[in-house]
Amino acid sequence: MNPDQLRHRLAELVAAASDGDVRVEDALASSAGLAELGLGSLGHLRLVDAVEAEFDVQLDTAGDLHALDSIDQLAAYLAGPAKAAS
Repeated sequence: MNPDQLRHRLAELVAAASDGDVRVEDALASSAGLAELGLGSLGHLRLVDAVEAEFDVQLDTAGDLHALDSIDQLAAYLAGPAKAAS
């Protein structure tokens, strides 16, 4: 999956996790955090579950949650060195 495809898929997951409150287009176009776009705490939990299932990763929700703050940050986290090495 190339970076643009990854960003788009993550935006789709955000839209689904927010029950449509955050549109795919808005998630892709904005540099604002996902919470600022309207993703609530339940949506964040749904997003974590969806990302873990889709990409076969374990997100550390007890640690630094900045990786979940925007589409670009989440994409960078997923494409990071640990994932690239596997």
